Amino acid sequence: MSMQFRIVHTTTFAYDGPAVASYNQARLTPLTTPDQIVVHHRIDVSPKPWTYEYKDYFGNEVTAIEVLEAHRRLKVSATSTVHVDRKPGAAPVLTWEEAAQPGVADRFVEFLGLPSLVVPDEELATRAKTIAASAGLPGEAAAEIAQVVADGSAPAPDAAHQLLGALRTVGIPARYVSGYVYPGGAHSWVEWWDNGWHGVDPMTGNEPGDAYVGVATGRDHTDVKPLGGIYSGPEEPAVEVTVEMTRLA
Repeated sequence: MSMQFRIVHTTTFAYDGPAVASYNQARLTPLTTPDQIVVHHRIDVSPKPWTYEYKDYFGNEVTAIEVLEAHRRLKVSATSTVHVDRKPGAAPVLTWEEAAQPGVADRFVEFLGLPSLVVPDEELATRAKTIAASAGLPGEAAAEIAQVVADGSAPAPDAAHQLLGALRTVGIPARYVSGYVYPGGAHSWVEWWDNGWHGVDPMTGNEPGDAYVGVATGRDHTDVKPLGGIYSGPEEPAVEVTVEMTRLA
């Protein structure tokens, strides 16, 4: 069953004194894919900024925001209307031998790395290797490993990073997805490669359905921060983030 949502994601920075200038990159534009269509999107910034848009290395829509006037408060609000109609994922077909070939291992080498943020704990890494050793196909192993992570009930970002590391440990390319889930709001999940990207929510072990809206993909959270940048001014500002997600249809 397809769904349509209106999402308002607002971030407000409040400074103790005037910030002379700030530069931010916003990854707040939902993805357009065969399963997800962005009907409407806009970003409002106060005070009035200079902006330009581009796609980053991973294909995410980025809005660069530069405010050069002195300000004590910076507000960035992204409003999106998104229609979602996800099809069930295909059954796994990639073999372990094919996953190790250059067409996969070299092509997705960035999604096989293990930086400190995604290194799985020793117990999970051992479980993943045991599962992979007995699984006929990588996709079958990925589903079972995802369930192990879900059973651990870690917070969503941590669970996503642990699942990324567990999959990569056994040679399965995996990427991080930032977005939203209705009715919860901001969320993250994982996709692994098997002749196409296959999603799984590490909190439940289930495939994301129509209640999920993807915004950006990358190697881990650091590639997909909703808003990040630099400024010249007082020490760390107070930050308030709100997400309102309304189902329209």
